[in-house]
Amino acid sequence: MSERQKYYVTGTEVFFKPEEIIVSKTDLKGRLIYANRVFIDISGYTEEELLEQPHSILRHPDMPRCVFKLLWDTIESKSEIFAYVINRCKNGDHYWVLAHVTPSLGPNGEINGYHSNRRVPDPAIVKDTIIPLYTALREEEEKHSNRKDGMNAGTAMLEAVLKEKGMAYDELIFALQS
Repeated sequence: MSERQKYYVTGTEVFFKPEEIIVSKTDLKGRLIYANRVFIDISGYTEEELLEQPHSILRHPDMPRCVFKLLWDTIESKSEIFAYVINRCKNGDHYWVLAHVTPSLGPNGEINGYHSNRRVPDPAIVKDTIIPLYTALREEEEKHSNRKDGMNAGTAMLEAVLKEKGMAYDELIFALQS
């Protein structure tokens, strides 16, 4: 069964308002400990259904695993990251976000959780740049029967794209915003 077949998707995109911000906080394992009203409303889950669940409850099969690997590697190194993410609602609809994910640090500088703010992304950037890139990355990942091998192949492909452009991932994201 392909990654795409494991998740029910409708193909219907839903939107939140440009002035709204989706906010969530997770523990060290990525389990939700806070979700604001915008997050709850767009996801279609109740607060009770979301809290203590892995943030991956929103995982959409069109999201390349290698981008999540980059995200986790970055925040686990105590750095922040901006990334385009497609999320799946409870009913199978989807929505795009420009996520800003940061580690939350305790008084001794240790990571004690993660915080994410998500804004409405520029639809032209999503359509013209992100969707083609993510489609290519996902197709590369799906060429491999072993999920880890697929993720590593997608990561290598993403690194090659970034090398060709002469920039790091964050630089690419910021360049798209200009």
